[in-house]
Amino acid sequence: MSELPQPAGREAPPGGAPRQAPPFELVVVSYKSRPQIEGLLANLPDDLPVCIVDNAAGVDGLEEIVKARADARYLDGGGAGFAHAANLGALTSPHEYVVFGNPDSRPTIEDYREVVRTVAGDPACASASATMVSSTGAVELGTAGWEPTLRRALVHAAGIHKVFPRAGLFAKPQPHEVIRVDWTTGACMAVRRDTFLALGGFDERYYVYNEDVAFGRAVRERGLHQALRTDVLVPHASGGSGAPSAEMMRLRGASMARYVSRYNSAGVAGPIRFALALGYVTRVLQQLAKRDVGRAREHLAYIQGLLTQKAKVGGQVVTDRA
Repeated sequence: MSELPQPAGREAPPGGAPRQAPPFELVVVSYKSRPQIEGLLANLPDDLPVCIVDNAAGVDGLEEIVKARADARYLDGGGAGFAHAANLGALTSPHEYVVFGNPDSRPTIEDYREVVRTVAGDPACASASATMVSSTGAVELGTAGWEPTLRRALVHAAGIHKVFPRAGLFAKPQPHEVIRVDWTTGACMAVRRDTFLALGGFDERYYVYNEDVAFGRAVRERGLHQALRTDVLVPHASGGSGAPSAEMMRLRGASMARYVSRYNSAGVAGPIRFALALGYVTRVLQQLAKRDVGRAREHLAYIQGLLTQKAKVGGQVVTDRA
């Protein structure tokens, strides 16, 4: 796990402090992520309303963190996945605005306020997300993206997205770049609670991964839009839960396969899945050539998820959902 830098606070504009953001609650979904959550909260005000939704049945003592904060609450997510846990946090929140945050992200309070201001200032904006960056400051591939199509899948599989960054599945915008996307990550996402719930929240048929893609689809179908704040850069270490990397990569592949199968005919979904699987076969071979067996196994797990649409977490199948 890369060490994340503690970002500097956002400076006030000339002439005074930034405009006030409406009150909001931070909802964090955890799966054996106590060290990451401690790091996240250490950089935030003690009186920030926080809801921690625990998907690991309290094995790492998250309730202790809640008890130590002035305005925090603890919910048992029941181990039913990120989408269910995030929805539970939003459904039970007493606040008009909610921000979903990943345990392994390191935003400042002003980063959160900026995405909340974006939603609060535009009734047609269903959500606003920060742009996630690595520990080196590079924008992460997948901070946002577009609806999966065969053409986009082929571009991603062949690696052509590195030359044509808007042609693939996942966006990797430059800081401050103006870009239109079909969905944004939920790693640092602000929503107006009523709008989020009216849209059905995150689709709980996805244990984790692609629930953000499905939410973007629901947003567009209602004639709303999402905002990606490419000027709000939040450090993030992908994979901050206690689950093994290969396990999560298989789940990532299974979620993508199930999404494209749900919204496309078999004649379209099959080629999309095959194209992605073929692209990751190439990635497996590349990693083996580098003698990076661990990374090769992760890519192989993604292929297995794509082809079988099945994945497990903690030994339990989590993809058999209606």
